[in-house]
Amino acid sequence: MPNLDWTQPYASQRSAVLGRNVVATSQPLAAQAGLAMLQAGGNAVDAAIAAAMALTVVEPSGCGIGSDGFAIVWDGQELLGLNASGRSPAAWTPEYFARLGGIPEKGWNAVTVPGAVSAWVALSKRLGKLPFAQLAQPAIGYARHGFPVSPTIARLWALGAAKLGDQPGFAECFLPDGRPLRAGEFFRSEAHARTLELIAASEGEAFYRGELAAKMAAHARANGGVMTEEDLAAHQADWVGTVSQRFGDSVIHEIPPNGQGIATLMALAMLDAHGVGAHGVDEVQTVHASIEAMKLALADLHQYNADIDHMRVTPAELLQPEYLKRRAALIDPARAGSPGYGAPRPGGTVYLAAADAAGMMVSFIQSNYMGFGSGVVVPGTGISLQNRGHGFSLTPGHANEVGPRKRPSHTIIPAFAMHADGRPQMAFGVMGGPMQSQGHTQMALRVLRYGQNPQAAADAPRWRVTGGRGVAVEPHFDAAVVAQLRALGHEVTVEEGNGVFAFGGAQLVLRQGDCYIAGSDPRKDGCAVAF
Repeated sequence: MPNLDWTQPYASQRSAVLGRNVVATSQPLAAQAGLAMLQAGGNAVDAAIAAAMALTVVEPSGCGIGSDGFAIVWDGQELLGLNASGRSPAAWTPEYFARLGGIPEKGWNAVTVPGAVSAWVALSKRLGKLPFAQLAQPAIGYARHGFPVSPTIARLWALGAAKLGDQPGFAECFLPDGRPLRAGEFFRSEAHARTLELIAASEGEAFYRGELAAKMAAHARANGGVMTEEDLAAHQADWVGTVSQRFGDSVIHEIPPNGQGIATLMALAMLDAHGVGAHGVDEVQTVHASIEAMKLALADLHQYNADIDHMRVTPAELLQPEYLKRRAALIDPARAGSPGYGAPRPGGTVYLAAADAAGMMVSFIQSNYMGFGSGVVVPGTGISLQNRGHGFSLTPGHANEVGPRKRPSHTIIPAFAMHADGRPQMAFGVMGGPMQSQGHTQMALRVLRYGQNPQAAADAPRWRVTGGRGVAVEPHFDAAVVAQLRALGHEVTVEEGNGVFAFGGAQLVLRQGDCYIAGSDPRKDGCAVAF
């Protein structure tokens, strides 16, 4: 990594935040919840859990108690990876969805077993310092006593209401007085507070094997779903380690499949093989090569990625150096491609980062998938549920074909960078559906190859591969580069005013010496806080 560049060359003029203890999230109240745990003597894991719980209250447009979650943690000695995504109900078969006419985006037949609660519990039990119940207190307070809705979330709330207002339980929870909350209005949910108290007191047992599990299963039965108490009780979060890829003087780590993080590793390896770095980070040669590498990686992802127990190609095969060199050789510097997948030889989301003075660093993500997810909210509980089932395929024989007790291919991914000598370097992530592996690639490139500070990297205009030769860019993308990309054959669309939805929200915490340097995305309401 080159020397850090402290300039802020983009439209946002936020400065990076520095401190010995830091939390960066997409919502200021959640960031403060995490910081409060650090000030109370907790560690970075305690801070991350408190912030994650708070986000289910203050950013319901991206996550809920019924979310899934993943984490990568540097505990001071080793790097740990946690997959707390849920599996499908036992009754989910291809035939079941054939009778329904497909896998819906909304309702109970889009809901897999929610895993975020199990992530909080697993992290706390293994790595936390403070009592689990203490971590829930800020979230309980926000739910019970209310909080003023922030502007970006208010816009997302209105969009969610228009799409999901007819789903069972949604209006009761999220449309008080029959409409979505506006920016500055207070939202309260006593039901959400009571549910968090039950989860805190039982360390998650009430959610998977107790009162809350019974309510979820009963609500599913009453509304056309097939999730049972047995499905919920069978859930477990798994410590899965990471998959990794050398990138210059750094090693990038992602959660293994079913997450899409392997696409980031593949794209970065291709960029290394291609020689990225010879031109400026915002010059067309760099942007073009990055887009082409990402398209190649995503083609493989869509063909092969699935629940790791069902993949027909292993992650190690997809990350074979010789295979990725062959894929990189397909990048034509003079022309946009529309690649298919290769043949390796055998051989709506919230993201947060936290770090403490003792050296622990956490990269954590949880999500309801498409905004408010399925739209289903279990009455009297505040439990809004993800729609991760929609991520399955119905293509017969595909590795990601829907089946019983199976994890779908997943968009949400935390990332972590280590120095090649084994020292921790950066916790980072970019929420935003299929944007996430693309966002990881852009953040790693900017900070680790070009030395941009985390805030500048978060501020920079982004691109997003959309299929074929299609590329979307933000309105403040350099117009001259857009014209050059079009001349190379890219079908570029400028997405006016859509950045908060389509280009993700980044949070980054970079370790430098005895302090951390954090950046928080201006596309969101959030911030980095430190002491």
